[in-house]
Amino acid sequence: MDERQALSSFAALSQETRLAIVRALVVAGPEGLAAGVIAERMGVSATNVSFHLKELERSGLISQRRESRSIIYSASYESLADLVKFLMEDCCAGHPAIRENVEKSDTCCSSADEVASA
Repeated sequence: MDERQALSSFAALSQETRLAIVRALVVAGPEGLAAGVIAERMGVSATNVSFHLKELERSGLISQRRESRSIIYSASYESLADLVKFLMEDCCAGHPAIRENVEKSDTCCSSADEVASA
């Protein structure tokens, strides 16, 4: 990921509703969520959620597909992983201890039950 793409991703994530949408889509998994479901969960109008989804899609953090009459949105796990990798490479270059701490962390990608019992 180049710096321009990272900046676009961070800009898209710097808004509360968009960050919440990405987090909901990550939890939803590859099956994704319909736009109407996302709007309902976020407590915003269909027009408002459409605006946010367009911005997230433009940044490459989510993708869409049509299923019947619905548009289903999914997190772009590859783009999200690239963004994390971008941060790790640039932020940790001179500080291997930071990378070690992140790699040792067992909270990433653990289930809520595993995190709560830790």
